[in-house]
Amino acid sequence: MRLSRIAPTLAAIALFASCRSAPVSGGAQPSSAGPWRMLFDGSSLDAWRGYKGAAIPSGWHIAGNTLAKDVPVADIVTKDEFSDFELEIEWKIGEAGNSGIFYRGSEEYDHIYWSGPEYQLLDDIKGADNKSRLTSAGAAYGIYPSPEGHLKAVGEWNATRIICKGTHVEHWLNGFKLLEYDFGSPGWTALVKASKFNAYSHYGLAKSGHIGLQGDHAGTLAFRNIRIRELK
Repeated sequence: MRLSRIAPTLAAIALFASCRSAPVSGGAQPSSAGPWRMLFDGSSLDAWRGYKGAAIPSGWHIAGNTLAKDVPVADIVTKDEFSDFELEIEWKIGEAGNSGIFYRGSEEYDHIYWSGPEYQLLDDIKGADNKSRLTSAGAAYGIYPSPEGHLKAVGEWNATRIICKGTHVEHWLNGFKLLEYDFGSPGWTALVKASKFNAYSHYGLAKSGHIGLQGDHAGTLAFRNIRIRELK
């Protein structure tokens, strides 16, 4: 996410203390789910396009069975929209790298992060956004902080899992549940109102939307094994 001055509020700190972070072998499985669908299998970008565009922006490329970028490039989104889903994605970020995964994003604004919440990707050691857990790896950017201690070293692969079902959302990293929240809850509403996202009246309100990958920061970034399944 783009660097901004986001100071933790007392409410955010209290909610951080209530977010569970416990190891789970393989992670808890949803009770009813459809089959897995590959969004990137190492060989094709057919499931993706540019944000507000038909073509993949120049700079995104397939290298060694990964979806990669080496320089700042425009964001990409899934061609399809998803409502209730479980998303799994592996990612590897370069030194001082900064990126994000967006979900339930729309194309009504100039940027997807004005509508879709973001799972932050970051080098927590040297990334400029590392001044707060609200903007560190795994956070719901600027809204809910992530606990430290679950991110792998720069250059190693991390496994992210995002669950959206109805209003409920969970962020997982390397087998740990980092945080959970509910769209529209009093706590969520208060935190959005206190954040920069209050300027966008439809932020986080879409019941269905695109998955997006951010690319407009400097540094290297790679994704692999991107898959999704619908939850019932």
